[in-house]
Amino acid sequence: MFQEDGSSSVTSSSPLNLMSLSPSLVCPHPWLKDLKPEERGLYLIHLLVTCANHVASGNLENANIALDQISYLASPDGDTMQRIASYFSESLADRILRAWPGVYKAFRSTRISVVAEEILVSKMFFEFLPFMKVAFVISNQAIIEAMEGEKMVHVIDLNATEPTQWCALIRDLSARPEGPPHLKMTGIHHKKEVLEQMAHVLTEEAEKLDLPFQFNPVVSTLEDLDIEKLRVKTGEALAISSIMQLHTLLGSSYDPGNRSPFQRAALMNQGTLGELLEKDMVNGYSPSNDSVSSSPLSPNVPLPKIEGFLSALWGLSPKVMVVTEQDSDHNGRTLMERLSESLYYYAALFDCLESALPRASLERLKMEKMILGEEIKNIIACEGAERKERHEKLEKWNQRFEFAGFGNVPLSYYAMLQAKRLLQSFNCDGYKIKEDNGCVVVCWQDRPLFAVSAWRYRR
Repeated sequence: MFQEDGSSSVTSSSPLNLMSLSPSLVCPHPWLKDLKPEERGLYLIHLLVTCANHVASGNLENANIALDQISYLASPDGDTMQRIASYFSESLADRILRAWPGVYKAFRSTRISVVAEEILVSKMFFEFLPFMKVAFVISNQAIIEAMEGEKMVHVIDLNATEPTQWCALIRDLSARPEGPPHLKMTGIHHKKEVLEQMAHVLTEEAEKLDLPFQFNPVVSTLEDLDIEKLRVKTGEALAISSIMQLHTLLGSSYDPGNRSPFQRAALMNQGTLGELLEKDMVNGYSPSNDSVSSSPLSPNVPLPKIEGFLSALWGLSPKVMVVTEQDSDHNGRTLMERLSESLYYYAALFDCLESALPRASLERLKMEKMILGEEIKNIIACEGAERKERHEKLEKWNQRFEFAGFGNVPLSYYAMLQAKRLLQSFNCDGYKIKEDNGCVVVCWQDRPLFAVSAWRYRR
């Protein structure tokens, strides 16, 4: 299960089966420190599962004892399982604290969030691991192919934080045999300063290559996005890029009396949506009476965030929409479901960092804490509207897009080839790439981690 160097093979075995060591929840003994890495990893997983069971059942005394034992074995700068256990135990403790809102708020009252530091750590994740680079390369290739011959190109980035992808697209478009198009880029982000930096970098790149360019900043979250601010005009060939954003909209439904702007846009064209539902019934989908009453067509019932959002994007008639999402199911209803699935997934990501950077690396510590650790905490500690990291498998996303009226665009052989070459440049045998019904899945060993798919408007 666990290698002598501390790397994890939990990515290929269920943590719920690792109960061979059955510790009683008593005060820690000195022998805990003498466990070999493999034994320690098994024991930590059992302690985490035991602790989560106690948290879920409200047995806080035993949860506290388990957390105390974990603290003797876990370490944020140890081997993979020690690091994993540190963040999962912190998340379980965070979940306990949330039961007392006053204590929880006081405990966090002096914490500050530095945007510049968050951006820097995101850039580290981009540099040291291949996932975002693969997403950028595949997305750009799909956009280039879809926009062949178009003179007015409009690209919407649903999370405009990294200009590297769009600088590469500007270079590719400027080198087109038929000449460059006029490019309009709409960037969406909740921080104005992030968009200002993006606009500066992209405008400079476009001027350097003499490519007609316009940047449209939209300061907003996806949840509150006003579709009209995207300024999509007749005659523009539209592309949409979403990198690890859509899962944040998988939470609870909206109050029908307080619809977001994109929900109102979805409801304005009910005839078109009616045609979509009729088409789905022709294709073999026949909703029950319950699902009809809760369909997006009914103005008096809650509309799920993601359904309203995809309906609004479908109404913009994109030539291509490229979507990258985590390929794992962390959206289970219960804590135990999410713990089991996320242990698999994040053990693989921590193994990726183990292969890329030494254990004492400050960059590695920051990425694990500020990116992976925060995702784990959201999955384990949060419920309801606060739980944003609702990752789901590629198959579910495919069903969702098809129901919203999109048609799949198989990613090209050249896009696959570029992705494979990029992975090879990391000189690590652990990274693998596979094709899944026209989509691309990036894996660590045999564990799927991220999936990229492309879609188009289908009437």
